[in-house]
Amino acid sequence: MAARRWLFGDQLGPHFLDSEDQQVLMVEARGVFRRRRFHRQKAHLVLSAMRHRALELGDRVRYVAADGYRSSLADGPLSVCRPTSWAAYRFVSSLPEVEVLPARGFATEVDDFAAWARSRGRRRLLMEDHYRRARARLGVLMEGEDPVGGRWNLDHDNRQPPPRGVRRLPVPEPWWPQEDEVDEQVRADLDRWEADGDVSFVGRDGPRLFPATRAEALHRLEDFVEHRLPLFGPYEDAMLAGDDWMAHSMVSAPMNLGLLDPVEVVERVERAFRDGTVPLQSAEGFVRQVIGWRDYVWNVYWLGGEDYRHRNALQAREPLPRWFQELDADAVEARCLSDVLRSVRDHGWAHHIPRLMVLGNYGLQRGWDPLALTDWFHRSFVDGYDWVMVPNVVGMSQHADGGAMATKPYAAGGAYINRMSDYCGGCAYRPSVRRGDDACPYTAGYWWFLHRNRERLAGNPRMRQPLNGMDRLADLEDVVAQERERGSDAP
Repeated sequence: MAARRWLFGDQLGPHFLDSEDQQVLMVEARGVFRRRRFHRQKAHLVLSAMRHRALELGDRVRYVAADGYRSSLADGPLSVCRPTSWAAYRFVSSLPEVEVLPARGFATEVDDFAAWARSRGRRRLLMEDHYRRARARLGVLMEGEDPVGGRWNLDHDNRQPPPRGVRRLPVPEPWWPQEDEVDEQVRADLDRWEADGDVSFVGRDGPRLFPATRAEALHRLEDFVEHRLPLFGPYEDAMLAGDDWMAHSMVSAPMNLGLLDPVEVVERVERAFRDGTVPLQSAEGFVRQVIGWRDYVWNVYWLGGEDYRHRNALQAREPLPRWFQELDADAVEARCLSDVLRSVRDHGWAHHIPRLMVLGNYGLQRGWDPLALTDWFHRSFVDGYDWVMVPNVVGMSQHADGGAMATKPYAAGGAYINRMSDYCGGCAYRPSVRRGDDACPYTAGYWWFLHRNRERLAGNPRMRQPLNGMDRLADLEDVVAQERERGSDAP
């Protein structure tokens, strides 16, 4: 008889089991919520998904609600698919009667990526190279050995600003799941734990917006492919103040819970393209996110080792301001930052450009501690997990790895936000102004960031032009003095 399979709360799909009759162990560890202050809607989603999965498994599952994992392990041998964090992987590997299997739920195996990385010698581990290799290996959007349409990368077609004069993209809202008795019990439990002082959350409670079952996840995927994917590509980098969802899939949370497998997701998208219902630029842009960026981040997490999270190449040490930690959107005057914080507060979610170019960009400019910011993203987003946020924040967003992931810091002034959104039109600040009461904190903050990090960035050829441009600013000293007075905790 196969060993009982231990399923973590992000391993909930059928592909984490070897057969339809395999016995299962699931542990609902309340201590996880006691030790860290998660978003209320994230806690709800994880518990709802676990309890729904337990109901589906019926008599096959031993479901234990306890403070921690160790005391809950069943007698006899267990097997577990490789967990998604270094801490959990180290823990399960220390248990004598637990067989640790290769990871599931990703399109590229850790050992395969590591071998590819070694084969490159001193060459950079570019995401683009990984992505092309993954597409060719999986046969996704390929014609023989060549990419469909003759080009691997359609980013040039997929970086359009939002249409002028619209509050929302012309797509239907996403399909929303309906809460049930399981959600009702989860909400009651969370209310009780919080009232007892046992746990504490950030963000607001609200109706569950993300799938908690495989059936719901498949429904969300189908709804996206049919109604939203055609416009996803052109506007995937655009932002609108009146449109939290744009044309995004919102399947990152169910994928990261293990309810969907990334290969089945891209196969469904490719089928829509082959059927003629989705343009190539949208299909390619989405496939790039799933088997390109998502798998790249997953593998960089493991390749970088446990110490990767502690890298701080720019020596950023400032603590996160209280208004940011508490998601206090009303304390912020900059319209873009206030609106994105509101979305995180109300939904536990924002799409990738607000994360990178509004939240991450602001933290980078203000010199916030990248490890603290990583933890904040992990706790505040419904799709946030250690493997997701360590490379995305430490590497991509905060350039704390010194350029291992990104060839230059993702720092930008207000001109970028003005071009890619409608935020600046109704803002108290002006994106073209860097001094005075109406100086955009992103525009002025950009030059402050470059000034502080001039020596650290001097050897980066991609930073030569902006650093030279900074030297031509007649008011640089005034801008730096102004931003120092604003400080790292300015809302």
